[in-house]
Formats: sequence, C-alpha cells, structure tokens
Amino acid sequence: MATGTGTRTASTSGNGSTSGTASRSRAGAAAGVGTALGTGRTRAGGGRLRRTLLAALVAAAVAVPITAVASPKVPAPAPATFAEDATPRSRYAANSANIAEAVGMAEGADRPGRAAGLRAMGAGGAGQFLTFDGRGNGRAVEVFGELESADRVAVLVPGSDTTLDTYERFRAGALSLQQRLRAEHPRSAVVAWLGYDTPGTVSTTVLTAARADEAAAELAPFLDRLGAMAEPGARLSLLCHSYGSVVCARTGTGSAVSDMVLFGSPGTGAGSARELPTGARVWAGRGNGDWIGNVPHVRIGGIGFGTDPVDPAFGARAFTAGAVGHSDYLKPGTASLDSLAAIVLGTTAPASEADHA
Repeated sequence: MATGTGTRTASTSGNGSTSGTASRSRAGAAAGVGTALGTGRTRAGGGRLRRTLLAALVAAAVAVPITAVASPKVPAPAPATFAEDATPRSRYAANSANIAEAVGMAEGADRPGRAAGLRAMGAGGAGQFLTFDGRGNGRAVEVFGELESADRVAVLVPGSDTTLDTYERFRAGALSLQQRLRAEHPRSAVVAWLGYDTPGTVSTTVLTAARADEAAAELAPFLDRLGAMAEPGARLSLLCHSYGSVVCARTGTGSAVSDMVLFGSPGTGAGSARELPTGARVWAGRGNGDWIGNVPHVRIGGIGFGTDPVDPAFGARAFTAGAVGHSDYLKPGTASLDSLAAIVLGTTAPASEADHA
C-alpha cells in the first residue's frame, strides 16, 4: 500500500466544514478562475480561450503554495495484515492496537498534532477500523454502525486534502450520515474510505486523474471484500465527494453496488454517465453555494475533467442539494444530507429521470 510522504496544513475539501484563512483563500482562487471562465465565454469562444483559462487554473494551483508546505515524515508502525476471511471484529481490534502504537511514535517524534488526531481516532478503543496505516499522510477505513448486520451500506470516498491530519472533518460527515440513516433504518452502516493518497486542493496533481487511477485500483477490490462482510445481499452505495468523484468514475463496481453518487464534483473525465465502468445508477448534485461550480469543465491533454456531471447532457440522475457549500453536503439538517440518505436507503425518486442504465 503506497503512502504519502508528508502532511498538509490546510484544506477545503473533505466532508467537514471549511476551516482557516488559507482554506478560504484557496476556495476564492478557484472560484476566481471559474468566474473568469464565465466572463470570458461571453467575449470569445473556441479552443484558445479554454486553453488560456485552463492554464490560468494551473498557474493558480502552482502559485498559491498552501498545500505544498513540506513536513517531515511521521513515524508509525507498519499496518496490520489480515487473512482474506478475517472478520471485521478482528480487524477492529488489531487496528485499534496499531493506532495506540502510532500515537506513542508520533509523540516521540515531537508531532503533537498528529498524536492528538490519532488519539481522537482511537479514543477508548471504540473506533471500528477495517484498515489503518499511520505512515505519511496515512490511510484509514472506518465503519460506523454494525457492518455485519447491515443491509444498507454507504461508502464515502473523500476529495482532496483528506489525510490523517484532517481526518476529523471526514469522520464528522460519516457520523452525520450514519445518524441520519439510522433514524429511518437501523440496519445501516457507513464506511469512511480514506484508502488513497489524496491530492492537494491547490496543486497540479488535483487537475489530473493520476491519483484517481491509483485509488480506483484499491477501491474496486475493497468493495468486493466489503460485500462479503455485510449482510448477504446488502445494498451498497458509493458516495463520492469532489475529487473522490473522479476516483469513483474510474472504479469498476460489481453488482452489489446499486448507486454511485457524485457531489461537489469537478467532473469525472468521462463525457457521460454511460461511459462509467459501473452498472449502478449514477446520481449527481451540487449545492448552490459550492464554488466548484465555477471551475472550468474542460479537458485538454489529460488536464481537467470535462463534462459537468450535473449537466443534463451527462445523463446522471439529479438530486436536490440545496444551498450548501463545497464542504457542507453531509451537515445535519441540510437538504443534501436528506437526499443522500434517501438514495442510500432506496427511498427517493430522481429529480430528473435521465438514467444511463
């Protein structure tokens, strides 16, 4: 399992609330480029304008050094290894011990921030981690709810700048969704899948699918294993936020995955939902306050992600997201959370009947 080589100091993605001045600056930079796109289109057309604006987006990513601050590698024990038929409970126990060991190593390396974050993850041994790797930026796959008896399982795939150092925001979104699901359907579980090295929000890496391709190679077999851990015949849903939607769009899914949901998406690299390697129903939604709607939906030479998934031409089923911002889709009380929960539970009808099946 590959690991990152450092930590990031701020982020706007993930499923928790946006934090810090740096985060606001980053969102503003992206929105500013998108605004330029909208203005430019009224004055000129054609490939030259798109290439110029995409170059501006790349320049903004390089020029604002928010996520590129170098930091030492964080020491941690090697991840626990398991047999293919290992039970969730045995995995939880082994990874809980691994987290406790990682806390001590982070403290010994004078990394109090990482140590505090890990301590919160492993508080009281209550965390249910199928996977944990504390090295570098880290990996973690956490379960909320009783996986083995769940017949509705949502897998959250996060976007950029989600690491062990920003994990609490991602975890908060997963917990919020689980509480919302349980209110209607107790036999439900949420899996927070931080199973890849996410790109920085302001970086050239976030403009290409390279990290997504690596992640998809990890996510596809994980989904196969997950289906065997849950209740036989359980309905799995992939909920893919921001750059996570690029990951999901490259992930071949088995028959157990009934729904793939793209939200806060910059695009997928595909021209339509029909091109995605899945037989699941594909949904797309974006909040009215989400700055990513201003990012250019173009693809040139492997840079950018093309067609906007919420564009009717993409062919995804639309869901109501309300007025949420980029990091607020899973906040309690939002229309977006209600819509996502309904999709997972299979109790919603699409706002648009377009379907790629």
